[in-house]
Amino acid sequence: MEDSERLPRKLAAILYADVAGYSRLTGEDEDATHRRLSDYLDLIAITVKSHRGRVMHYAGDAVLAMFEAVVDALSCAAQVQRELQLRNENLPDNRKVQFRIGLNLGDVIEDRGDIYGDGVNVAARLESLAEPGKICISESIRTAVGKKLPLSYEFMGEQQVKNISDPIRAYKVRLASNAATEDQIADSIAIELPGKPSIAVLPFTNMSADPEQEYFADGMTDDIIAALSQISALFVIARNSTFVYKGKSVKVQDIARDLGVRYVLEGSVRKSGRRVRITAQLIDAIDGHHLWAERYDRGLQDIFEIQDEIARKIAIEMQIELTSGDHARIWQVGTRNFDAWQCQVRGMQAFYESTRESRIRALDFFERAVAIDPSYVAAWIALGSTLAIAARFGHTTDRSASLQRAEEIAENLLRQKETEADGQNVLANVRLSQFRHEEAVTAGLRSVELAPINANHQGLVAWILVCSGRSQQAFEHLNSAIRISPHYPNWFTNTIVHAHCLQGHFHEAREAAETAIARFPNYVRGYVNLAGACSALGLLEPAREAADEVLRRQPEFSLKQYSQTLPFQDQKNAESWIEHLRTAGLPD
Repeated sequence: MEDSERLPRKLAAILYADVAGYSRLTGEDEDATHRRLSDYLDLIAITVKSHRGRVMHYAGDAVLAMFEAVVDALSCAAQVQRELQLRNENLPDNRKVQFRIGLNLGDVIEDRGDIYGDGVNVAARLESLAEPGKICISESIRTAVGKKLPLSYEFMGEQQVKNISDPIRAYKVRLASNAATEDQIADSIAIELPGKPSIAVLPFTNMSADPEQEYFADGMTDDIIAALSQISALFVIARNSTFVYKGKSVKVQDIARDLGVRYVLEGSVRKSGRRVRITAQLIDAIDGHHLWAERYDRGLQDIFEIQDEIARKIAIEMQIELTSGDHARIWQVGTRNFDAWQCQVRGMQAFYESTRESRIRALDFFERAVAIDPSYVAAWIALGSTLAIAARFGHTTDRSASLQRAEEIAENLLRQKETEADGQNVLANVRLSQFRHEEAVTAGLRSVELAPINANHQGLVAWILVCSGRSQQAFEHLNSAIRISPHYPNWFTNTIVHAHCLQGHFHEAREAAETAIARFPNYVRGYVNLAGACSALGLLEPAREAADEVLRRQPEFSLKQYSQTLPFQDQKNAESWIEHLRTAGLPD
């Protein structure tokens, strides 16, 4: 065959997954097995996409996926098996749907939306060598991945398999065990441990019969995170990253590895009338030991003392000596008024919904909180920041008045040493909305100088630097923000995309937008960013598909309104971006 007649081939990592004993399972309970299989296939598809792979086809209970990067493929397979293990954990053995997974690195032919060739065939044969719930890989995968993942491997020797002429050198993949040593957890951690004691506070479980009390449990968690964040010698993971585990059954060792911390705090809240029961336990994720546990049965008026006591106990157990400044900051930001606290908690709950209506509700709650307790610093901080953000996005009826009020709040916060960092952060938000970029940069950099372990401060200054045309410097702060909050909020992705675009790296911008959509499928700006990046690359078909998705999710979208939320110092940057979106098909 002439070279010109050969079908084009490419090197790819191929994942093949199949259910062990599927016929037996369907024979015992066809409906239940099919429902569970459908759920598990959805999980696999989402995980493949989040690891930058593509599902090429399904064949009954089997899945074939392709990845450009070997590390992505093996990381995806490991995550799938861990998640499925959790889902199967409480099921009887005869109801567990377990996948075998095979991985191979080899040549494939891509044609008509599918892949073919020996590379695929080897992956399928490796799958048949795997144990249920396990992974089997080829030597090509093992060599390529090296020590890049927290996994161990067992050589299975040369395996002769059906329809493959040469023996396959195969390896079993062993997922990290729960009883890890300190060296193992440090080696396996995806993010290097910080140089100070580090902790993640998981969302406290609502043990009340009333689901409406979720806000109460979330509020307790937020306040403990806030209190611990005031301790200068402590590294505290941000709320956004710990709340992704809310309602999920995940081992603390896995969470610690995921977030890059040594300690994890978990607990529960049961509220009944004017009484509350709070439990808390501090766990050393290296050996799984409980360092400290306590149960509090108190009246509602005592919850603030409980929060302070938990923060102090944690500091003692982690051998941290609280300074007088730490004590002052912990005490300063809170309140001792339960009604004010409830308003603040409900306000934050509304704020995180991130819609125009929810931001208006949040402002109302924050106003009520400061009216009840004018000394409630956390409520003032939330009110000032939300006013500045609402003004920028057109969520208030009087933009000028909102910014003036936010500026006054910032100035009041700046008068006290303990709240200067938050005051600078609010001021940076205000100055950005006023297009006073240099002042915004100055305030933002000062806020992170005073409070470097604050993901929102680092994220805001990164966005301000992007808007000011300083995208390279922005990445430095983005990296810091993401280290504090590995499961960062959706608005961080907007900064990442625009930072790449300003440097002319539109391929990277497109990848960042696609990753954002995989992580935040309901975030409309993710599709806006994908439309703009694809348009900039001249990829008009995917650009228009993304634009159509924007309009499907937000029919009232217009470039005129959207452009008002882009506070770029150089208007040529804004105009260029808007033109890319217009080319993609978004309406003026």
